[in-house]
Amino acid sequence: MTDDAARRDRSPFAGQTTDTQADTETETVAYSPTPERRPEWARSAWLDVASVEPTPTQPVERPTWTGPGQPTAVPGGVAGPPSPAPAVRSTRGGSGIGAIAAAAFLSAILASGGTVLVLQGTGALNRSPTGSSAAVVDPSSKPIDVDDSSSVVSAAAKVSPAVVRITATGVTTDAFGGSIPERGVGSGVIYDAAGWILTNRHVVQNADGDVASELTVELEDGREFTGQVYGVDTLTDLAIVKVALTGLAAAPIGRSADIEVGQLAIAIGSPLGTYTSTVTTGIISATGRTVDVETGVRLTNLIQTDAAINPGNSGGPLLDATGAVIGINTAVARDSNGIGFAIPIDIARPIMMQALAGDPLARPYVGIRYVPIDAKVKAEERLDVDQGALIGPATNAAGEDLPAIAPGSPAEAAGLQDGDIVTFIENQAIDGEHPLDAVLTSYAPGQTIRLTILRNGVEMELSITLGTHPVGL
Repeated sequence: MTDDAARRDRSPFAGQTTDTQADTETETVAYSPTPERRPEWARSAWLDVASVEPTPTQPVERPTWTGPGQPTAVPGGVAGPPSPAPAVRSTRGGSGIGAIAAAAFLSAILASGGTVLVLQGTGALNRSPTGSSAAVVDPSSKPIDVDDSSSVVSAAAKVSPAVVRITATGVTTDAFGGSIPERGVGSGVIYDAAGWILTNRHVVQNADGDVASELTVELEDGREFTGQVYGVDTLTDLAIVKVALTGLAAAPIGRSADIEVGQLAIAIGSPLGTYTSTVTTGIISATGRTVDVETGVRLTNLIQTDAAINPGNSGGPLLDATGAVIGINTAVARDSNGIGFAIPIDIARPIMMQALAGDPLARPYVGIRYVPIDAKVKAEERLDVDQGALIGPATNAAGEDLPAIAPGSPAEAAGLQDGDIVTFIENQAIDGEHPLDAVLTSYAPGQTIRLTILRNGVEMELSITLGTHPVGL
């Protein structure tokens, strides 16, 4: 776990932690600042944007259909009907045509009647239609799947009133010491009716990493209120905002540990800062993703989705088919189509609870760097185990070499060493589904936990008292 990664100058993610050394190729993604909010050198690094006026779109000619008998593009962008088959004139007289038609008609009736008798005998006519024919089935007898469009409609109706638009204004200092006004727009989700809102840290911060001087929170019904930043997370791109209201609609909070690749995903937010309460759908494309953002920060344990996530969606919720929040949208791969990322809600849950309890936001700190063990790492390092976390030196996203054990850290005090393999935290195995840094987020600073490790092939247990994750690492 790289929980004391170096801080990059002027990074909007100045307090972000690098928790792992990626053992696979990572992808550079963007967050997106807004033109009004970010100075020129930082305008391509954020996902939240300032409000813009939509521009009229020109009619677009539809693509030509390629199948036989398919419509073709016509001017104005409207697909025309299929071209009729060329007419064929008969060389026979009219009376001959009528006789042939009558005979053909009678033959068709007799043939179809025989077919019906055969099908009735086999019971084929009693089977329920499948595929494209399913639409004719009585709706009362049709099973409803959780990924039906009805689920999307229900989830959107349930959660949209809890999704807010956040406008942040402030002043940042440029490279010459001058002041630059900033304004940016992102999203957030109300998770408690007393006015508690979960959003991204970069939504409420200026380009220089300072908290914006003014926040305006707009509800779905158009009402606007002043928001206050309760705290920013020292570990992830998250922040808590509070408005002085009660009785608000709150989104149900789910469990990201239960999600499966391929299941329905629903995103709600304010793309471009203008189109509030926009709903997009897709699937969970992958879990446990590690990406590097343009600011030099490495984000880990992310959910990947192909639900459309655009500038302004930052801080908005990612939902499952039941309408429960399973993630907070945070980044999108630049120059890509359908590659967005969200922070799992299980990682956000501890700071959400801390805010409700009136405690300062704090994350546990160990002070180790490690690489998750998979088949590739096992082969390269000639290990005898298939899973766990191999402690060792790492290089952060800024290219700096960092030691395996941070000096003065809880890990050093507990006696952890370079080359140790952490296999369990308490009774939880460390594996691909339960990476070390994600498991640690369920514990609080000051707690003493038991680690099971392998050292030179010998299993042993160590107790470690968790520290508080430093700001700026």
